[in-house]
Amino acid sequence: MLAPERHELILRSLRRHGRLRVAELAGELGVSAITVRRDLAELDQAGLLRRVHGGAVGTVGPAPISGGQSSQLTIGIVVPNSTFYYTDVIRGAEAMADRYGARLVLGVSGYDVAVEAERLEKVLGIGVAGLLLSTALGDGRAAELGGWLDDIDVPVVLMERAFGFPDVTGEFDHVRTDHAYGAALALRHLVSLGHRRIGINLSASVTSYWLLKGIEQAASRLGIETFVSPVLLPAHGEDPATLAQLDAFLAECESFGAHAVLVHSDEPAARLVERAMERGLRVPEDLAVIAYNDETAAMAVVPLTAVSPPKLMLGEMACELLLRKIRAAPGRPAATQHLNLLPELRIRASCGALVTGQAGVHAG
Repeated sequence: MLAPERHELILRSLRRHGRLRVAELAGELGVSAITVRRDLAELDQAGLLRRVHGGAVGTVGPAPISGGQSSQLTIGIVVPNSTFYYTDVIRGAEAMADRYGARLVLGVSGYDVAVEAERLEKVLGIGVAGLLLSTALGDGRAAELGGWLDDIDVPVVLMERAFGFPDVTGEFDHVRTDHAYGAALALRHLVSLGHRRIGINLSASVTSYWLLKGIEQAASRLGIETFVSPVLLPAHGEDPATLAQLDAFLAECESFGAHAVLVHSDEPAARLVERAMERGLRVPEDLAVIAYNDETAAMAVVPLTAVSPPKLMLGEMACELLLRKIRAAPGRPAATQHLNLLPELRIRASCGALVTGQAGVHAG
């Protein structure tokens, strides 16, 4: 069967059923799923239908979810959580979607791969035109993808993730923070203050994968010594176990001769400062501290110098990139883009801030 014949049958079936599925079409036409996907892509580019996860729908737009207009463009956004770090990412994406007259449908995975699969199925199943995705799988776990990312049939822009060949067949657009640069930014600042030995404490997170890379590279280039502690710092608590963890890291710093630390993220860094002061240490004179994330760093007992990822801008740029891909002219697809956004260092009292009454003299 020639392509024009298949296209006519596909459009006829779409008019009859309102929605098509790749697997059913492949069986009905007696061709492979790959051939069906190619046909749907060609018809989508011609404006005759709109591809969605697993198949296609008509061009009038997805059905409303909760009272919206049926013609309004709908975009899916699936993230590990909707609080702290991702609050601003979601806000940025929502603001950009609003500028384009589109709406977002949110799915939250809780960093659980199985839950993420369910959320993706639900979000894609309503017929979204595209997907913003920050998967529960971090870049260090790319081998676990198993090709499922390639099976998504709508444009995808990854946020804070960078998956490519050989873990996926094609290249995906992504917008991410250059966390390796952020780690280097922190170490460079501490070195400028005279520190040559620096303690590192990282939470068990996706971000830590890139922070470690940045720390290794920066330490080599700056000619300094660092140690990465295995101690998991608590964000709060006064029980003996919590205090023991804080004390253990402080003891490691003392043994290593480190009077400066980089801690991911804000809450453990703030609790470390409190414990250090309880033990008679001065911050930043005896212990200079830089936090990573800058969500609550400014509200610590001693306001924390912090590396601040551009979370709001990340959401805005990812959403704009996706919308441009969706609205690209048929036959002229938008180029794939890999965008790295640089975080900034916000200097406060925990190291590098001007000492009151001593202009030109820096603490920490």
